[in-house]
Amino acid sequence: MRILVLGSGAREHAIIAALLAEGGHDITAAPGNAGIKRDVETVRLDIKSPQLVTELATEGGFDLVVIGPEAPLVAGVADALQKAGVPVFGPTQAAARIEGSKSFAKEVMARAGVPTGIDTTATTMDEVRAALDASKPPFVLKADGLAAGKGVIVTADREAAEAHAEAFLPDGPLLIEEYLAGPEVSLFVLTDGESVVPLAPAQDYKRLGDGDAGPNTGGMGAYSPLPWLAERFGSEQAFVDEVVESVAKPTIRAMAEAGTPFAGLLYCGLIVTKSGVKVIEFNARFGDPETQVVLPRIESGLADALLAAANGTLGTAAPLVWRDSAAVTVVLASEGYPAEPVTGRLIAGVDAAAAVDGVQVLHAATGEGEQGLTATGGRVLNVVGTGATLAQARERAYEALGKIELLGGQARTDIAAGA
Repeated sequence: MRILVLGSGAREHAIIAALLAEGGHDITAAPGNAGIKRDVETVRLDIKSPQLVTELATEGGFDLVVIGPEAPLVAGVADALQKAGVPVFGPTQAAARIEGSKSFAKEVMARAGVPTGIDTTATTMDEVRAALDASKPPFVLKADGLAAGKGVIVTADREAAEAHAEAFLPDGPLLIEEYLAGPEVSLFVLTDGESVVPLAPAQDYKRLGDGDAGPNTGGMGAYSPLPWLAERFGSEQAFVDEVVESVAKPTIRAMAEAGTPFAGLLYCGLIVTKSGVKVIEFNARFGDPETQVVLPRIESGLADALLAAANGTLGTAAPLVWRDSAAVTVVLASEGYPAEPVTGRLIAGVDAAAAVDGVQVLHAATGEGEQGLTATGGRVLNVVGTGATLAQARERAYEALGKIELLGGQARTDIAAGA
């Protein structure tokens, strides 16, 4: 299959790596990064331009386009590809509002009867203060629109909550949500707008430092499977089945009934509370860094499943084949991340890390300079360890991470330790 993957991060590198592992595919990435460029052909392109992407896809004769990040989806790239007759894995602009607007997602959940936290929408500081007065700390505030992972704050500090509101209100409404306590779980669901195929659950680590200290980030690591789910639900599969029936299917039905059918990947951000599973958020694409630990566990069938979701034939597609394995990813971030990451510094030891048995090094923000590989953003690399057990996968990931040198680099030391 000839496949075009849009995006430039570790998530897209993980998708490409999984497709390459299946074999038999000709893959191009746009725009990619230094690590992706080592694996497949890359094309420099504004992936938020429906016209440019469609021209590339049609002229290149691609059988499938896989959209990685959210920005092209919200920009309507999938709509343009569909109109041109190109199979695309990713929802339309209207359906992508489930990620692009938190208030829209809450409306969908209400119609679908999906369990979630109580929320209030505020458009002025007076409304924010009134909502905070009615809430108990810790306070949860979310920018309604896309904010590159920086629009959410969870804090017991009232002043910090108001400062966050003042920073994001000029760009649109804010949601002040009920704080939900419990472990978080991410579950990806493939759908063609009717049929639903769940992937394996994963758990990510959003705080910068060990023990969940420090500021929120885009994610500092993740692992899969989640053995602790068996203690609560009897088995991990029982948890997955419950989420599919109580969250995924009702949401997909509600989207179709509203005239905004959703086809692609529905990311269910969940929390396991004492009163049951509730939805924190929906995203309209693969999550990062959870993708980096879910996709390495798929042995075969990924490309066919993505194409079937795009073509409306997921219900008759062959099932995915899973490895009996575990995966752990640790993120290496630049000094100063997430506030003001220092970029341009050299990275050494990547080849030695990738040579460790059961390890992949996926690039998130890298470039090729005159002196070699450099960091170009906040989250730089994902070191992914796989193995027969979580302990083995974790050991391999940290062994490989220890071989990489980045001045001022930051990484958590406790990813998957509790599992």
